[in-house]
Amino acid sequence: MRQHSGIGVLDKAVAVLYAVAEHPSGLNELCARTGLPRATAHRLAVGLEVHRLLARDSNGTWRPGPALAELATSADDPLLEAASVILPRLREITGESVQLYCRDGNARVCVAALEPPVGLRDTVPIGARLPLTAGSAAKVLLAWADPELQRTILADAVFGERALSEVRKRGWAQSAAERAAGVASVSAPVRDAGGAVVAAVSVSGPIDRMGRRPGARWAADLVAAAEALHKRL
Repeated sequence: MRQHSGIGVLDKAVAVLYAVAEHPSGLNELCARTGLPRATAHRLAVGLEVHRLLARDSNGTWRPGPALAELATSADDPLLEAASVILPRLREITGESVQLYCRDGNARVCVAALEPPVGLRDTVPIGARLPLTAGSAAKVLLAWADPELQRTILADAVFGERALSEVRKRGWAQSAAERAAGVASVSAPVRDAGGAVVAAVSVSGPIDRMGRRPGARWAADLVAAAEALHKRL
């Protein structure tokens, strides 16, 4: 559950940020997702847009803005520092989009991402919040989560406990058309110095290129990238 600071306008602005991060939204959808009055939601979204924390496309849909990535880049985070070294090499090896996800409550947040320079790609913006109910990164983050959270998420997930058991056994996860139609992915757990899983490193792209069993091709590279991140932590 998201925390409240007691500063009403700040909490509302943060609610708008989270809503857009979870799913790009027009004004009507933003009101529905936040429960805010139309005038309030519009005022806050426009203000966040001025500060480049949100950006609006030609259809009037708000998306996470470039300032979010800029702020994240300047943060002193050993995980992000490690990702800045490892993810470019992983992208070079696979030729596909690569991401780093961390769990935040019942969701996963993309904290780092790189895309291939050309060709069809799977674009996941930094700051995007995605559910733990689908996708290879979701399986990885949930496989080592506490049992209570697992039970809560599995009630709505497209996979079951058996899938999580397999992830723990082999050390990586794969998916095909789970999170998004036509997209396949492979993920591996990133552990901190104490051995706890703190993130999932992923590669994703079109099923036409990666296949419906992308782990056969990329699992070893994902596990190696995860180990390299672990060593840097």
